[in-house]
Amino acid sequence: MHSLRVDLGPRSYPIHISTGILSDPTLFAPALSKGPVAIITDSNVAPLYLETLQKTLQKLEKDLLVIILPAGEESKSLANIQEITGRLLSAGYGRDCTLCALGGGVVGDITGFAAAVYQRGVAYIQVPTTLLAMVDSSVGGKTGVNHPLGKNMIGAFYQPRAVIADTDTLDSLPDRELRSGLAEVIKYGLINDQGFFSWLEDHMDAVLARETDALAKVIQYSCKDKADVVARDELEGGVRAILNLGHTFGHAIEAVTGYGQYLHGEAVAIGMVMAADLSRRLDLIRESEQDRIYALIKAAGLPTLAPTLPVADYLRFMRVDKKAEGGRVRFILLRGIGSAVITGDVPPAAVTQTLQAFMEHGHA
Repeated sequence: MHSLRVDLGPRSYPIHISTGILSDPTLFAPALSKGPVAIITDSNVAPLYLETLQKTLQKLEKDLLVIILPAGEESKSLANIQEITGRLLSAGYGRDCTLCALGGGVVGDITGFAAAVYQRGVAYIQVPTTLLAMVDSSVGGKTGVNHPLGKNMIGAFYQPRAVIADTDTLDSLPDRELRSGLAEVIKYGLINDQGFFSWLEDHMDAVLARETDALAKVIQYSCKDKADVVARDELEGGVRAILNLGHTFGHAIEAVTGYGQYLHGEAVAIGMVMAADLSRRLDLIRESEQDRIYALIKAAGLPTLAPTLPVADYLRFMRVDKKAEGGRVRFILLRGIGSAVITGDVPPAAVTQTLQAFMEHGHA
């Protein structure tokens, strides 16, 4: 088993990554409060892994409540926060309960937010079952739900007690979901480590073939990189914003098309292609580097073009993005592969040119 720690003082917690650990009660026990446990999952994951997790927690003699949400991005809503908290209240769950998020990023985000607000904060554990959740959304304590005017606009920074990532759950992951998770993996190479980016160029076929060693390296590296960034800037006051490479464009794509048409990683992939293009237009990276980025995202089987819609629609959502400051959109751009920069000083004409170039009618 590979374990690492997110170092946040009294809010520090472990990340455990291995096969078969969904059945190991000794990993769950230290993270549980003394009261009952609510497992929150979705309609896709429940038939596959709910029974295993129930048996594991029953070994710890825990009373259990199960809440199954509809699968999909549409579930990240305030209505479902009402549903979850209502179920907890009806069951008599107090501050000594623990919520357990069994699923992908949607389940993890909404469970974490429910934990943050239920009786002003209860414990929760992340049990990610998708690659995207394992390498990104389960780590770092960003929780929340969507609003029609913007993705993840209602939420809280609230850290889990543990992340328990059983890589066996990836066996059932559809290829499209696996590729979606790879967008966030590529992101870590782009913002932080040129060597890892080069490794991905050389080993993408092995990763897509789900070779055990290749997937293990991808998950371990990504978790370590994110844990290091979060430890330096828990509340995204500075450097943590580099983790949003591709997200300013990507969140706008998700919002403007209606949540669910694109998987999160697919939208981020398009966003990273756009961010690379914008970086080149501003002479921050060379054309050869832009070509490598485009080629790796294509090799991962990810989309590179956004739907053709008025530029004004995209800009409207980008202006309400959480990374905007003082009415100016902040972009995460690249100063070469392996180095990211945060800037609010981008000519609007360049942004428009990038958006137009990577719409479906574009020539990218």
